[in-house]
Amino acid sequence: MRWLLLFALCFSQIILAQQRPNIIYIMSDDHDADAISTYNIKFISTPNIDRLAKEGMLFTRNFVANSICGPVRATLLTGQHSHKNGIRNNRTRFDSSKLTLPKIFQQNGYQTAIVGKWHLHSYPTGFDYWKILPGQGLYYDPRMINMHGDTAVIKGYATDVITDEAINWLDNRDKTNPFLLLYHHKAPHRNFVPTLKWLEVFSKKSFPEPATLFADMSKYGQAWRTQKMSILRDLTLFTDLKVDPAIIPQLGVYTIDSSDIRGYTASMNRIPETDRKRMKEIYAERGKQLLKAWGNDRLVLKLKYQWYMQDYMACVASLDENVGRLLEYLDKNNLAKNTVVIYTSDQGMYLGENGWFDKRWMYDVSMQAPLLIRWPEKIKAGSVCTSLVQNIDYVPSFLDIAGIKIPEWVQGISLLPILTGKQTSLSRKYLYYHYYEYPIDHYVLPHLGIRGERYKLIYFYTAGEWELYDLKTDMQEQHNLIKSAAHQALVQQMKIELIKLRNKYDDHEPAGGLQ
Repeated sequence: MRWLLLFALCFSQIILAQQRPNIIYIMSDDHDADAISTYNIKFISTPNIDRLAKEGMLFTRNFVANSICGPVRATLLTGQHSHKNGIRNNRTRFDSSKLTLPKIFQQNGYQTAIVGKWHLHSYPTGFDYWKILPGQGLYYDPRMINMHGDTAVIKGYATDVITDEAINWLDNRDKTNPFLLLYHHKAPHRNFVPTLKWLEVFSKKSFPEPATLFADMSKYGQAWRTQKMSILRDLTLFTDLKVDPAIIPQLGVYTIDSSDIRGYTASMNRIPETDRKRMKEIYAERGKQLLKAWGNDRLVLKLKYQWYMQDYMACVASLDENVGRLLEYLDKNNLAKNTVVIYTSDQGMYLGENGWFDKRWMYDVSMQAPLLIRWPEKIKAGSVCTSLVQNIDYVPSFLDIAGIKIPEWVQGISLLPILTGKQTSLSRKYLYYHYYEYPIDHYVLPHLGIRGERYKLIYFYTAGEWELYDLKTDMQEQHNLIKSAAHQALVQQMKIELIKLRNKYDDHEPAGGLQ
């Protein structure tokens, strides 16, 4: 009789766990929405990520509050803007003693795990299981740190390895409780190292050039003139684009960056020998093309853009392949029906617009991030949300989905009513943005601002420069209307709205200049 009671108790716990939704949050790194075919069919086919949109909801206007890796990850844990969670840049250590999303889920009976990229300097807390990449991580034979603080090299390609580890945890978890799994990829972060399989495919492709690829920086403000994210000038030939350094003597006057050479060597040496020879042959062709174009900056930029896109998209293809592996696992293990699957990236990524790579700016290219959510029987398949959504909304949404009370200190809005169709839009008029990291890496000036349905106001406060864009007539954000006589009333109104939001979110930087 006793064993029957124990069996009944265990069975009831399993049934209860099945009634509470599981949550899998998939976050890639620097995956621009334009590199997902459900958003844009021009560059790549991503059938597995697209599946989440077909079977769930696609968000067309999802934005981040600070377009850079570490701050976005801190916002995921806290539901707060950078000035509140303490992570304004990629150099600051996250305070792991804070009450965070995984800790709240733990307190409410969920198992919690994170596998893959962490990038917050401190070790994760609030997770029943974690296995993370140190720093940015490596594409081939990545090192991973486990919960005991031990670091080991795991053979294989990082995107495959992270998926293997996530599936392994799903296989071995306690199946009597619901779970929250953060499944974080390194790809397609720079420096881009694809697999041979996908390099073979994408090295043969030619990508359409953005209309602004050859933009003249001298026509714009200080922020544009001083940035260091030019594909022509700042995307390295060897570490980034894998051109064989053997061509250096033939380039004539050329300043050799020894770190670029070391980066190339380190990247190539990690590739399995069986693939390395063929990959070097593909990259050798780049050297031949470069020598023919050398001396003509326009032609060099065109080549570098194509090589950047080829490697970037090849990394995305592996990512999509592995999302498919995870979705297939959910199907085969009867988990799909009661598991909410979210796909996003930590931010957008410049794919040649303005001649740039990287992110950081408040412009839509980098401020926007893809967001796709599938929740069978709760979200109508093929639905689309066009409301202004921000990454501060993830924490309250996940908590609301799980039926957990949302703490008062969370600054976002729950998207649950949108997901379930109880609301068709949010009441929010503007999104708040604040970028801080300067001059590290790419020399993007600190700035803050607000984005509305149609207009965007940006203030580069260290330069004292304002920008206003009409997103309806100028989607590329090329024409600054801040001095337009016809827009002065709007400028003053939006400055008032900016101050209101800055005060609402209790952001005290900059102290002056917003008059």
